Parts: sequence; C-alpha cells; structure tokens
Amino acid sequence: MSRLLTSLSLTALLACAGAASADTLLIDRTQRERGQMPTRGMSMADVEARFGAPRERLDPRGGQKRQWPTINRWVYPAFVVYFEKNKVIDAVANQASPGETGPKPAIR
Repeated sequence: MSRLLTSLSLTALLACAGAASADTLLIDRTQRERGQMPTRGMSMADVEARFGAPRERLDPRGGQKRQWPTINRWVYPAFVVYFEKNKVIDAVANQASPGETGPKPAIR
C-alpha cells in the first residue's frame, strides 16, 4: 500500500512540476515517438533500410574479452542506436532542445 501511495505521489509531483514549467522530460517525448525509432532485435540492414544511412557511425566499444561483446553505435539526427553484433539492443532519443531534460550526447 505504501509503495502505491509513494508512486502515486511521485507521479502527481512530476505532473505538477511538468505543468508548472515549460521544460519537457525526454521520457515523455520518447514514449510518444517510440514507433519512430528502431526496436530491439532489428538487424543493421533493417535499420538502414527503414531509417536510411546514419549521420555518423561511432567507433565500436568493448570486445576486449569474450564476456564483453563489441557494441556498435549509429547516430541519427533524432536518436542513437546501439548494436550488439548486428542486432539492435537499444535506441536512445537525443535531446531535442536545451529546455528538455535528457541524456548527454554519446561519448566519442
């Protein structure tokens, strides 16, 4: 019961905070735009066919050990796609405006 009240209180607080300021939470925008980003499990070829060539292909990270798979990152204007081998593991929306609270740009 207390968890329910806590989560409701937090939700109400976030709703009031959002209504009181012009800032937009990145998570609110990404929930609306989720269909416009790659989904988990898509191949690199599927992503490129649907969204076109990425603006930038960042250097792969990881792969030093077998337990650490190589992660490839493709940067699009609206999001960054993360691949393990050739499959999407995540897509993260970019910050749309300075007033939007969201993640920092990908590390180069």
